[in-house]
Amino acid sequence: MFMGVICWLLYIGYGTSFVVSEHQIDFLSYLSNHTVSASSVKAFIANSIFFQYIVNAAEVVLFLLGTMTIVEVLNNNGCFDFVQEWLRTRNPRRFLWTLASFTFILSANLDNLTTVCLMLGIMHVMISDDKQRMIFGSVIVVAANCGGAFTVIGDVTSLTIWINGLITPTTYSATVFLPCLAALVTILLLVSHSLPHRLSLARTIPPYRGDDTVLTRPQRLLMLLVGIGGLWFIPTFHRITLLPPFVGALCVLSLLWIVNELCNRSLLSSDQMVNKRQPLALQYISIQHILFFIGLTLAFGAIKETGILERFFEWSTMKLHNIYIIGAAMGFISAVFNNVTTVLANLCVFAPDLVQAHPELNGSFGMDGLFWPLLSYSTAVGSSLLSIGTMAGFALMRIEGVKLRWYVRHISGKIFAGWVVGFFVFYFTAEYFY
Repeated sequence: MFMGVICWLLYIGYGTSFVVSEHQIDFLSYLSNHTVSASSVKAFIANSIFFQYIVNAAEVVLFLLGTMTIVEVLNNNGCFDFVQEWLRTRNPRRFLWTLASFTFILSANLDNLTTVCLMLGIMHVMISDDKQRMIFGSVIVVAANCGGAFTVIGDVTSLTIWINGLITPTTYSATVFLPCLAALVTILLLVSHSLPHRLSLARTIPPYRGDDTVLTRPQRLLMLLVGIGGLWFIPTFHRITLLPPFVGALCVLSLLWIVNELCNRSLLSSDQMVNKRQPLALQYISIQHILFFIGLTLAFGAIKETGILERFFEWSTMKLHNIYIIGAAMGFISAVFNNVTTVLANLCVFAPDLVQAHPELNGSFGMDGLFWPLLSYSTAVGSSLLSIGTMAGFALMRIEGVKLRWYVRHISGKIFAGWVVGFFVFYFTAEYFY
């Protein structure tokens, strides 16, 4: 956030030459109706340039706020409690595959960071051994990153690419699903060889929710169906109405809220509804993720307006003709600089206005170009090579105390093998969809 603010302060104070070179026609048209002065230049930057980046960031933020609140409502009503019931087993391999499958499916429908926080909370109260929690926590992060990558609503990176109009949800999911699944299966097979013979299960009690009543199973399943089914309907809502995706998220949230009040109507007239437990950890980590995204959007927007990224675009397309080389490089870079940072940088470098000036690149970098699902897959799995590569990895380090050295020694090699397998699956199957 500090970097983003400083970049725009420098731009608005000393960026007149960049404005003239990057927005010559619009700027001259603006000056025809205004006097030439320092304040008029600042007004043009604030209203015509800066405002557009804020609008783009706001669309993503409003979508995330809507989906976060949906998860809050579902979790606060015990709609995910049945996951703990199905996970309870002393067989470590069965627990591993069931845990990864649930995480993979949930993250495809919810935000992957939200899914990680949710599943870590469930796993933490079930496993008593610290080392076993570190292993299964790492699996949760990988499964969430893989699952979130194959839908446009499962990760902030794919969501941002979709909102920028570069992918179609159906084609994108069909292209990325098999590579993500192949990568996850490979990682799970490797992890299963290092599991203990028996799980150390802890005695668990039902979570206290601030009231003495619990919704019935049909009521919880109804709310879960409305919430998850509504999230799946958002791409269709966007295609039918052409409204931004966050409008669909707000529509689903409002409908879920009505169902929530109907299911809890016996509590509405008492103080029990106010005292229901709120998952604060989930709120705080997700809000940090949103603020991090806003800061990166501002920073890369200011850098793009200097024209530096346009020159880097020309260099990369001249020197690196193969999108698979670029995608593989982005996977390694995302492990160090975070997957959100890497994807936002690529969105600025390979921006639609730059691609339109090079018609020969439209097939790879244009609308529904093969590069975008490749970038999403490579950064989603590649960023998992290090625990610092994603916000979900940071959540794992904070909640379970996983150290970077331990993660590299026990997990990174297995993720690299899965990433390579998924990369080859993507290479051999992508031509079927493109």
